[in-house]
Amino acid sequence: NFVDYINLLFFASLTSVLIFAIIISFQNKWKLIGTLTSGDILKSAINGFLNPFLYYFILFQAYSILLAQEAMVLNYLWPLILVLLSIPMLKQRIGIISIIAVLISFFGTYIIATGGDLLGFKFTNTYGVILALISTVVWALFWILNVKDKREEVSKMFLNFCFGLIYTFIAILITGKIKLPDLNGLFGAVYIGLFEMGITFVFWLKALKLSKTTAKVSNLIYIAPFLSLIFINIIIGESIKTSTFIGLIFIITGILFQQYFSKKTLK
Repeated sequence: NFVDYINLLFFASLTSVLIFAIIISFQNKWKLIGTLTSGDILKSAINGFLNPFLYYFILFQAYSILLAQEAMVLNYLWPLILVLLSIPMLKQRIGIISIIAVLISFFGTYIIATGGDLLGFKFTNTYGVILALISTVVWALFWILNVKDKREEVSKMFLNFCFGLIYTFIAILITGKIKLPDLNGLFGAVYIGLFEMGITFVFWLKALKLSKTTAKVSNLIYIAPFLSLIFINIIIGESIKTSTFIGLIFIITGILFQQYFSKKTLK
């Protein structure tokens, strides 16, 4: 490992804060920060604790314990958790068809992660499994709270990540694990802060707000593991298994299933 999980989280969060600050500067939105109420600050303090701090603090620990395929399967449970929590928290009416569509797409991810060995798949570490499952709930809860928060997206995320960075720094001081990563570790942290956290957070929040229900966009997430494998094939040269294509069929089926019945309902 090039960097431990807590320093990875700190430098990734720092990168995201800087990215959001640059975007706010270009969009001339610093005045929005100045109009924040105490309630707004409290919301960001709570959201920043959930994500990036708590979510990634738990997730990175889970990743360090579990095998990659195990972590991937568990991590992709969060769209289902998001859909289920949206029913009581966002008062969304999500039909059984939408839940089935998400489950079909998740099954496709399961096939890809297990390489087609559906019955032979076993988790190697119970503690890691528990951590990964908790992280899915934290992640879904974070996005639901942000959908309910009607503030402008970029300035809101900037403040969330400022608090997350503070929490992470305090955790580093408590654990005494502050350490500047080497070049490889720093590059990884910057990459996560830029592409997994920063800009993509704004896009995803916008998609959730524009969608009628969270279910309509949640199963689109399942395209990601297949795309990851495509990039692995192109960049690393690793061959793609037959089970990957079978998994893709399930993923696309779930998405088309969702879209077909959505259109039918609107007629």
